[in-house]
Amino acid sequence: MRWVLYPIAALLALAILGIATLAAMAFFAWPNLPALDTLTDYRPRVPLRVYTADGHLIGEFGEERRDVVRIAEVPSHLKHAILAAEDERFYEHRGIDPLGLARAALANLSSGGRGQGASTITMQVARNFFLSREKTYNRKLYEILLSLKIEQNLGKDQILELYINQIFLGQRAYGFAAAARAYYGKTLEQLTLPEAAMLAGLPKAPSAFNPIVNPTRAAVRQQYVLRRMLEAGFIDDAQYQHALAFATPKQSQRDIAAARRVQDIVVPGDYVAEMARQIAVEQFGEQAYELGIRIITTVTRKDQEAAYAALRRGVLDYDRRHGYRGPEAFVELPSGQVPDEQLDEALGETNDHDDLLAALVLRASPKEVLAYRRGQEIRITGKGLSFVAPMLSDKAPQARRVRRGAIVRVRNTGKDGWELAQLPEVQAALVAIDSHSGAVRALIGGFDFHRNKFNHVTQAVRQPGSSFKPFIFSAALDRQFGPGSVLEDNPLYYPAGVTGSKAWEPKNYDGRYAGPMTLRDGLARSKNMISIRLLEKITPDYARDYLARFGFDPAQNPPYLTMALGAGAATPWQMAAGYAVFANGGYRVDPFVVKEMYDGSGRLIARTDPPVAGQSAPRVIDARNAWLMDSMMRDVVQRGTATRARSLKREDIAGKTGTTNDYVDAWFCGYNPDLVAVSWVGHSQPRNLGKGETGGAAALPIWINYMASALEGAPQVELPRPEGLMQVQNGLGTSQDWQYAEYAPPAPPPVPDWLRDMFANDSAPAMEAESEAIPPGPAPLILPPPSPARAQAPAPVEERRPMPIRP
Repeated sequence: MRWVLYPIAALLALAILGIATLAAMAFFAWPNLPALDTLTDYRPRVPLRVYTADGHLIGEFGEERRDVVRIAEVPSHLKHAILAAEDERFYEHRGIDPLGLARAALANLSSGGRGQGASTITMQVARNFFLSREKTYNRKLYEILLSLKIEQNLGKDQILELYINQIFLGQRAYGFAAAARAYYGKTLEQLTLPEAAMLAGLPKAPSAFNPIVNPTRAAVRQQYVLRRMLEAGFIDDAQYQHALAFATPKQSQRDIAAARRVQDIVVPGDYVAEMARQIAVEQFGEQAYELGIRIITTVTRKDQEAAYAALRRGVLDYDRRHGYRGPEAFVELPSGQVPDEQLDEALGETNDHDDLLAALVLRASPKEVLAYRRGQEIRITGKGLSFVAPMLSDKAPQARRVRRGAIVRVRNTGKDGWELAQLPEVQAALVAIDSHSGAVRALIGGFDFHRNKFNHVTQAVRQPGSSFKPFIFSAALDRQFGPGSVLEDNPLYYPAGVTGSKAWEPKNYDGRYAGPMTLRDGLARSKNMISIRLLEKITPDYARDYLARFGFDPAQNPPYLTMALGAGAATPWQMAAGYAVFANGGYRVDPFVVKEMYDGSGRLIARTDPPVAGQSAPRVIDARNAWLMDSMMRDVVQRGTATRARSLKREDIAGKTGTTNDYVDAWFCGYNPDLVAVSWVGHSQPRNLGKGETGGAAALPIWINYMASALEGAPQVELPRPEGLMQVQNGLGTSQDWQYAEYAPPAPPPVPDWLRDMFANDSAPAMEAESEAIPPGPAPLILPPPSPARAQAPAPVEERRPMPIRP
């Protein structure tokens, strides 16, 4: 019998030696285990999130998507699904599960490898926080020791809470709360039992069991988790059978698709979110992406959506007016039926842009186009072909013709079906601010943020054209002029010897001139001759200094007569701030977009406290000046170059159109007493927009469509007339008008009636200047007379940034 005892003794000796070796290793390794501060003072990487003022998410920045939740907030069916899938005996063992380890060891010995790890939830926490994922016995030993240490220092619920918040679950989602939002667009409380089972199956292999990428394997894993929940007694048979009916690949695809459709309905605030991100990084550095900072902006969902819709509609309408340029690209398709995989590959690198979807033409004729998109064939006929009709003809240039293999854009118009469209080349911008505080209500910096991240609201420094004239007229009101003052609207010519550059002959639209004209009519009809003569009277130097009151940089507006035609430079952001002075009665407010900032624990850490018109904001122009300018710009809307805005059926709106040389930039700047909005249309690299694309034609419709929504239901607002004004006969003797009480009444024009009638040939509707022929030279256009004493400039107002909250 001794030969039998020898092997047993050898095995016992080996076992004792192994245990002793493990004990020795554990003894020496234990003091070297990392401290658990990372767990006991858990500070996960939570992304920077940006919200509208009414609580809607518009931006998320950071490598890890994570929403930290407390264990009490996790529904029981999700807890049970996690335990069933990962560690059924979690609440019974002390960090390691001997039965699980034995099962894994036996499987590894029989397979000759290291395939199974039998990791408990505690061991997974240890690995995720402190170790790598390599499959070695040394790493497993440290994992076991760390698990024992974690169990000694933390309670079971604390460990499970760490696991629920830290584990990676695919789609850049870390933690189950983030995964619920990423896959289903839900909070944890809203998850159904099948959905909870799907998420609980992800930790084992997030890529392999991702329901978006691999719905079939994901459904198999989901069914396994449900079966384990039944076996563990977490659910009964009725619950199991009911959940199993929804645990199929098709149902999974439907659920995910529905969730993603909901997620696609997001507030279009990319430019606002980017501005907020830059402010956060400026204050907190790169840590801003990990601290869970929440930024509350000043924009609202309603205003953002209205601005986005108005801008896209305006740009697409402009694009249609200028015709179809042809397909974006062509691919060679073999004749006959082509597999969907090959068609998808051909479209693979062409991204969608909102509702302008990429599609591949399979067949094209003047009466019908058949296009492919993501497994779907789209048939386009009738009105849907009208835009591209010239490029469906056999006579169309081959490089622009819509034919088989062409990559085009399709758009679902709803009841009218599909239409062929194209990505616009032109850009646009719209910004709206509260006239009393400067809080931005809406901001769209371009047609599509993902195509062009350049923010045309804050970064596009462009010539404002005639939209700049109100600031010149405002300056004149403080220099003995009134709305009823008269100047000559007749031709001007400055020879090269006067300009110091080349001859300058500014024009009115269509070469029409009206002779003597009041300033009120000159602004309403955007008469360049009136603006130039007015600037001559008050001098360019005085006007340039006066512009600083509105926040404009004098360096960008040199003191030349071309300033009268808006030949300087400004951004839509600056123009909105300038027009707010007229809207609020004469106070300077600065636009700002960030309202409040909160840290990861919900503590307020910064807030913008803006000066408010009539309270803490500095007065920069006389209240009478603001009132008179408002009345003059209301005439621009009622009978001038912006009569389209009368479609809003409001008496309290005012503004000014603007068009620059050669139709390069189109503007409309307008407001009611509570809300200022500025719209701009142009190209990122300045070039001609096309004949007739004035501010009234290209930019004003965007403004109107936005304001129709923004002012819906808002009562009409009348600015109270300030004291110190009197009514006098205007200089033409045709009507009464208001002016400063201390000014003498306007003098009649010193011209005979026959000369006035000779120039009074302007009976056409008010229109923008077609060409203002601004010479490029840096020299002043005339040698101005000595300027009067400069008025003291108002105190500068610093750009608004959220200020840190002192603890």
